[in-house]
Amino acid sequence: MKRFLTSAVLAAGLLTAAATALAAPLKVGVSAGPYGEILDFTAKIAAKEGIEAQVVEFTDWNMLNAALQDGSIDANNFQHQPFLDNQIKQRNYDIVSVAKSVVVPMGIYAKKAQKLEELKPGATVSIPNDPTNAARALFLLAKAGLIGLKPDAGINTSIVDIASNPKNIKFVELDAAQLPRSLDDVDASVITLNYAVLAKLDPKQALLLEDDQSKWHLVWAVRKDRAEDPTLKRFIALYRSPEVRQFIETRFNGSIIPTW
Repeated sequence: MKRFLTSAVLAAGLLTAAATALAAPLKVGVSAGPYGEILDFTAKIAAKEGIEAQVVEFTDWNMLNAALQDGSIDANNFQHQPFLDNQIKQRNYDIVSVAKSVVVPMGIYAKKAQKLEELKPGATVSIPNDPTNAARALFLLAKAGLIGLKPDAGINTSIVDIASNPKNIKFVELDAAQLPRSLDDVDASVITLNYAVLAKLDPKQALLLEDDQSKWHLVWAVRKDRAEDPTLKRFIALYRSPEVRQFIETRFNGSIIPTW
């Protein structure tokens, strides 16, 4: 009888712990800016199904995966796959991507020019200094016809892979958050949308934006041990719903592109 009671008490304790874990709100990390608005909208939909979610905004990209790794948050939605791959390689994170998110177009912005053709020879262009976003910026500059890249250029492309530079553009590599501020000192800057919006730059005024074919779509990332978590999977499914797609298309008018 004593053993039975002990087992019953243990089982009750496990059920209580499981119920507590289930009741705990999901903590979803996101970089400051428009991504958070989409998650807030999703959280309202999830609440109708009894899923409580807290959206946690970060101003430092590098903190988001660290917080996911140490369990401070349950998932994050801010990065593209090349950035995640690079972070895993450098920091040995036990993190995986589980679903596509949105394309958040990087753009070429300028205060001193209204068209690409107005960029003069010797122009100075600032780009992100992290490897994956630097490659992304260079591909966009190549699409703009401002530079040419080597035929084998890939996601690890850097300025050493520039094959042609007819305007003799000079590059300044800066932290992504500093790029909007650099516009007073450079001729153009290649800026991700979240930082452009925070700086009150209008994506429609960009000299060039990425399109829906961008390889750098965002991903949902979780720790490997949570990859099959049913609550997380349901929240992500709600994010990738027609209702959220309509919100994105209405709220951001094409400046953020759903992948579903």
